[in-house]
Amino acid sequence: MWRTARILLLALAAGAAGMGAARAADDAPVRVPVDADGVQRVAIVGGSYFFRPNHVIVKARVPVELMVSKEAGLTPHSFEIDAPQAGIAVRTELSTTPKTFRFTPAQPGRFAYYCTHRLLFFSSHRERGMEGVLDVEAAP
Repeated sequence: MWRTARILLLALAAGAAGMGAARAADDAPVRVPVDADGVQRVAIVGGSYFFRPNHVIVKARVPVELMVSKEAGLTPHSFEIDAPQAGIAVRTELSTTPKTFRFTPAQPGRFAYYCTHRLLFFSSHRERGMEGVLDVEAAP
């Protein structure tokens, strides 16, 4: 009996560790390449209190084409990034149909993007983890 319990406990621990490793891989920063036409293109998908990817790296003074959407589901989500000092301002409701926004980051910096929704007195979607970071690096 105790042996079975120990084996079960070890299997659960190994599974949890594997899930943590998979989650860490999902959270790895995404460095956006510059396409042949000189544009950096990235797609961000929102879902149950997450953005994927949640860390995006682009170059300053190089045009960005950002496509945002959400996974299918009933919970409404939004996408907002407000960095006027860098020439970046996006605010939109998300749907399963991608929406495209274009901007050219004017200066390097680290800027948060997040969902603005909140239901009554519950924690906001942002407080529940629905946020990410856009890192704008100086162009070489």
